[in-house]
Amino acid sequence: MTEPLFTIPLWADLLGVGLGGIQGAMFASGFQGQRRLDLLGVAIIGIMIGMGGGLIRDLMLGLPPATLQSDWYLITAAGAALIGMLLAGVFNRLNGVIVGLDALVIGMFGAFGTSKAIGLGVPPVPAVFIGVCAAVGGGVLRDVLMGLPVAIMHVGSLYAVAAGVGCTFIVVAHGLGMNITVAAVLCIVLTAIIRVLAVVFDLSLPEQRRLYRRKVATETGMIPIIKP
Repeated sequence: MTEPLFTIPLWADLLGVGLGGIQGAMFASGFQGQRRLDLLGVAIIGIMIGMGGGLIRDLMLGLPPATLQSDWYLITAAGAALIGMLLAGVFNRLNGVIVGLDALVIGMFGAFGTSKAIGLGVPPVPAVFIGVCAAVGGGVLRDVLMGLPVAIMHVGSLYAVAAGVGCTFIVVAHGLGMNITVAAVLCIVLTAIIRVLAVVFDLSLPEQRRLYRRKVATETGMIPIIKP
């Protein structure tokens, strides 16, 4: 066995987990009435968002989950979520900061997943796929756990696309000879920029129904197309 080309520093992994925990608290603070969450519920949401991506990444790579190899992952995720809940009022007034943190977390998990896959010899296309799954995995687990529509499956901001672009950049840059750690850092920056721009300008992929109506209108000329 040779040493992997890329090892995720513990502090960086915990930073992503902690930011994910804060995101979980922000998500939980939006529930009202019968759907509101208690301290345990907030902690679980924080754990799902903070640790879910890493769990999915390592399971896809056939490795023991790194998030279960140290006490600090669970402590960081749950603690960050509870602190975030206590400071929810402050965070809600800093929406721009929260959007930026969200973009940063997506970039970090995507970069870590792709880089770790490449370092273990995974081919480029599967490596990108693993990175994207790591980037969006926490949110998917959260939605499934809460019985909510999975956000990635619906029209919305381009967070999966942003992760895909960033992860693809790592593969291409590394293939051209760039140091994988440098490529991972640039991936985080690129992913975050795309995600923030998507939120600011309300960008999303075309809706399936709209594409179908445009196709029919083009073929028949009978359905008027109203430009937004």
